[in-house]
Amino acid sequence: MDKEVKKERNVHVVAPPKLTGIRLEDPSVYAAGISGVKVALEHAIEEMGAVRAFQTLMKMNQKNGFDCPGCAWPDPDDKRSVLGEYCENGAKALAEEATLKKVDEDFFKKYSIQEISTWSDYQIGKSGRLTHPMILKEGKTNYEKISWEEAFQIIGQQLNELNSPNEAIFYTSGRSSNEAAFLYALFIRAFGTNNMPDCSNMCHESSGVALSQTLGIGKGSVTLDDLHKADVVMVVGQNPGTNHPRMLSALQKLKNKGGKIITINPLAEAGLKRFKNPQKIKDYFSGGTDLTDVFLQVKINQDVPLLKSMMYKLHQLEKENGNIWDKDFIQSKTAHYESFIQNLEQQNLQKLIEQCGVDEKDINEAVKILAPAKKIIICWAMGLTQHKNGVENIKECVNLLLLKGSVGIEGGGTCPVRGHSNVQGDRSVGIVHHPNQQSSKNIERVFGFKPAMENGYDTVGSIQAMYEGKAKIFISLGGNFVPAASDTYYTAQALQNCELTVSISTKLNRTHLIAGKTSLILPTLGRSEKDHFEGKERFVTVENSMGKVHASQGKLKPASPHLMSEPDIVANMAVSTLGKGHVVPWLEMANDYSLIRGKIAEIISGFEGYNKNAKDGFYLPNNARVGDFSKLPDGKAQFTVCKVPDHQIKENEFILMTIRSHDQFNTTIYGLHDRYRGVFNERRVIFMNPKDMKKNNLSSLDFIDLISEYDGVKRTAEYFHVVPYDIPQGNLAAYFPETNVLVPINHFADGSRTPISKSVKVQVVKK
Repeated sequence: MDKEVKKERNVHVVAPPKLTGIRLEDPSVYAAGISGVKVALEHAIEEMGAVRAFQTLMKMNQKNGFDCPGCAWPDPDDKRSVLGEYCENGAKALAEEATLKKVDEDFFKKYSIQEISTWSDYQIGKSGRLTHPMILKEGKTNYEKISWEEAFQIIGQQLNELNSPNEAIFYTSGRSSNEAAFLYALFIRAFGTNNMPDCSNMCHESSGVALSQTLGIGKGSVTLDDLHKADVVMVVGQNPGTNHPRMLSALQKLKNKGGKIITINPLAEAGLKRFKNPQKIKDYFSGGTDLTDVFLQVKINQDVPLLKSMMYKLHQLEKENGNIWDKDFIQSKTAHYESFIQNLEQQNLQKLIEQCGVDEKDINEAVKILAPAKKIIICWAMGLTQHKNGVENIKECVNLLLLKGSVGIEGGGTCPVRGHSNVQGDRSVGIVHHPNQQSSKNIERVFGFKPAMENGYDTVGSIQAMYEGKAKIFISLGGNFVPAASDTYYTAQALQNCELTVSISTKLNRTHLIAGKTSLILPTLGRSEKDHFEGKERFVTVENSMGKVHASQGKLKPASPHLMSEPDIVANMAVSTLGKGHVVPWLEMANDYSLIRGKIAEIISGFEGYNKNAKDGFYLPNNARVGDFSKLPDGKAQFTVCKVPDHQIKENEFILMTIRSHDQFNTTIYGLHDRYRGVFNERRVIFMNPKDMKKNNLSSLDFIDLISEYDGVKRTAEYFHVVPYDIPQGNLAAYFPETNVLVPINHFADGSRTPISKSVKVQVVKK
């Protein structure tokens, strides 16, 4: 499969393995502290310069400032930190976007896509900001400068030459603003399709499906203030110290108020052991705050048997003493409790404990904490969603909350921690591949055209359609699609089968090298940059992980005078495709974002008064937050009987989960260190239990290949160092995107079609 892809323009889909001088240290016992501040400032100063870095960091996540281009963790509703409302990874994200380095036409004259493809993703990302629209013509190997007018003409012409609108794929990254995403979705529906794959398909789609079916809304139900008021917070399948560092401040506040934290994860991550808050001077001179009260080191994707064992024990206490379950809530607000309890009572407790791999005494400690608690919040991320049974993993969490009456109350509820900074907002304003009937009617009423109503392709479906020749144009509003998706070589071949690929981007990435016959790069403004039109500054809006919509206004001079904002780019694509006489005033709305917000308010429920409230921010309606389940069958929240996963592992197989290092955000690689796990100057590592190493005659830093085989197809990831680590036997962990080559395109979560990136069956072959 590798050779099949590489023959097209001879580019490397995955960077060739290169030794970088690995160094191992003991894993860290705490997160943040002075080292976090030091690393954050080093990154920012190196990329931006000292004065510019300090001035800009003080504006990030502040009121009247700009939203962090990294994760979607919410800002405090009230007082913001005067020292800076950002974390180490937020500073790194800003540094990447606001770098002074440039990728201009001279860069592309000097380097062909073949040469760039030999670089690591880290090297590619460090090249700098894109400055001009660029085109890679059919048969050519170097991008060339092109005018905006010609670029839009090519897009419109090729879209209109398709046999059907459904031959075009329109992808969206979570970095885009609400205004850009709404205009993009409107254009796509006016063009005649719902082929709107979104980065959500690859991460929290399982959460959205599970929560919609059980609680009536595909979002979490808690606010940041709820986290401070909870009795217990369960952090499941999540590593906030690396992925959402500002969450640690909220957990510290919970602990200081007497709350408890239960952590469920295959790895004992530093950020949930102890936290030294860089905002608190006393933490510099103390050990910080111990966060986790009970750590349950579950085997990969054995969260359901663990949760069942906990609920089984709680149910025994309920039968013995009462007052464990919230019977009034269960009776008045839920359905299917009897069938759920009947199934729970039929479980074999010892088999559940054995399967999850957690010591029973630790489970008992967690049960002691949960038994008297009412205000319980369960937080989770990809560790629960990216499995074959990802939807049921979430539903089992909901079952526990329903038993305790912990939904729809202050300090209790669901908390899926979203990744990219506006991935939830994209969905709220219309980036969905299955159209909403009411919103479609509203679009027709407001704009005068009938939007496409046929379900479109999700991410997996889009890749398969391009691979099979059913789709011929791929347009991406942000993102780095090839490394982010599953089955890297298959995905690359899919894009190379296209007639045209278009990337709306701030920086160079590997997807720009894995091009269709013709490829366009359209450079756009970053979140941190000023957005002017006719001398007036514009602002956009985003939605955080807890459902609050708020303004974001960049402060930096744009990296190039030739950049366009995302709404401007989308509007010009629409005009070039649909004509200047189209019923939607595309350019007028792109010129004045308040017009876009006004139309969103007319079409999408919950956005009423959008322009009036955008600056101060507002929460979107959330039925689960107020305990209203009227949208569901019988008007009640739904208990679910969930199956215990069965991976059927062979003697020589392991279960591999893909993870981030501390020096990356999604596919953006900030550096080559993972200091919390003690790995420096290398990314091609596989974390393995020392007992498994001994059994397989492996020593520390030996080289191995990883092989996955599904449906007769072998996939290989070559040259990984073995690193001994505290991980359950039979389990492995390695960084993505390097190991995404092992994730089969046709294996995904039931119901959500999210790739199984956290539970891939692999073999280990010593070099």
